[in-house]
Amino acid sequence: MAAVAAAAPFRRMVTPGGYTMSVAMTNCGAAGWVTDRAGYRYAPGDPDSGAPWPAMPETFLRIAAEAAAEAGYPGFVPDACLINRYEPGAKLSLHQDRDERDHRHPIVSVSLGLPATFQFGGPKRADPVRRIALRHGDVVVWGGPARLHHHGVLALKDGDHKATGRARINLTLRRAL
Repeated sequence: MAAVAAAAPFRRMVTPGGYTMSVAMTNCGAAGWVTDRAGYRYAPGDPDSGAPWPAMPETFLRIAAEAAAEAGYPGFVPDACLINRYEPGAKLSLHQDRDERDHRHPIVSVSLGLPATFQFGGPKRADPVRRIALRHGDVVVWGGPARLHHHGVLALKDGDHKATGRARINLTLRRAL
């Protein structure tokens, strides 16, 4: 992951509404998720450098394929990995992942470092939300009817983890193109 961040540094992106996100992000793979005043989308390259996103590490591909197969999605091959870095206080509001071309593919989320509280709701923002404690090494896969359910992460609590220091890293692997 260090090689990915060296080639495409973490940055706090700006939403179309002008809000600077509290979560720092980077990407690897054939496409990367970006947001700016123009909107949300997948792009083939880093908008800051113009270079293609770094290649997705084989380990990421293997973890995603194995987790998806175990969850009932055999043959899953992600082409995009959004890497989120949460520091104390960072959060991700409830949202749907709608920018991918084909919603039949699952999302595979890998948690590293500090624990976090994942929120998983329903297809409507007002649907009840379940809170799920995630720890280092946890993997969550969702697809099928739940693919477009709202989800997010509550503000990260302060702490220190031997692998990531005062941060949580989340790998979110998906088929974007």
